[in-house]
Amino acid sequence: MDRDRTSPKLRQVTVEAITVLFGGLVTGPLRAALLAFALAFGAASAGMAEPATDAVMKELVPTGKLRVAIAVAPAPSALFAIKDGDTGKYRGVTVDLGSAMAKKLGVPVEFLPHLASGEIQNSAASGKWDVTFMPVDEERKKFVDFGNAYHLLQSTYLVAPGSKLLKVEDANEAGVRIGGVANTATIRAAQRTAPKATFVTVPGVDAAIAAMKAGEIDCIALSRESLSGLAAKIPGSRVLDGGFLNSSTAVAVPKGKPDSLAYVSQFVEDAKAAGIVRKAFDAMDLKNSQVAPAGMKP
Repeated sequence: MDRDRTSPKLRQVTVEAITVLFGGLVTGPLRAALLAFALAFGAASAGMAEPATDAVMKELVPTGKLRVAIAVAPAPSALFAIKDGDTGKYRGVTVDLGSAMAKKLGVPVEFLPHLASGEIQNSAASGKWDVTFMPVDEERKKFVDFGNAYHLLQSTYLVAPGSKLLKVEDANEAGVRIGGVANTATIRAAQRTAPKATFVTVPGVDAAIAAMKAGEIDCIALSRESLSGLAAKIPGSRVLDGGFLNSSTAVAVPKGKPDSLAYVSQFVEDAKAAGIVRKAFDAMDLKNSQVAPAGMKP
């Protein structure tokens, strides 16, 4: 445990407690060992979430349960959850994080499925959900307030079987048809970086797969993690090296909820430090997904 994460106040109190309890009976190496143990225990406790205040509970769980908006797709990513065909339950990184947050708050959790992050973004003012997780971009900040990031994001292209596109820059040509999910950070970034191409927007990932299989698009714009899982569903397709968007995926709440925002941001930091985010990635076989650095904000 890193001693630097322990507050000066905690160190002072710990030293004073040892002095009061043991006085001059404990000296030298034994006193140092007891102090180190106490500091380590205190630092571990500091990493745990503080009990939510009444203000947080009122803003974040007004219905008495944590309503988590999630995006659902055929393949998992740091953003997309999947629906288990056997149990009918949702699985994924955002499901694990939402469940952990509800547990910290001591309330039930409800997952509200959406086709993509754009659909979640557009419903932010509806009052139907309390917290979500989504890629960051400037347009989206008009609808939600972002907390701390938990994931480093790169978006690229999945190209159709037989495509001559070899690198991301090749997509910026007249006649290239790029498919992407409407109102997402990824499609907006693709439109900025490939202005010569033709864009076909679809409501969700399933529709993008169908469009490629039907020969209606030449490539799909999505996060690298999502595309890696989708490639197997379209034999002969391939994911291009490089990316046209390098950003982050972060926790978010509807605008105008400062107490909620502070709480969920601290939750993300605690989850990263405790290894919960890394464990959530690994559970979905997202071994190459990168956890955002400590303290990273959009």
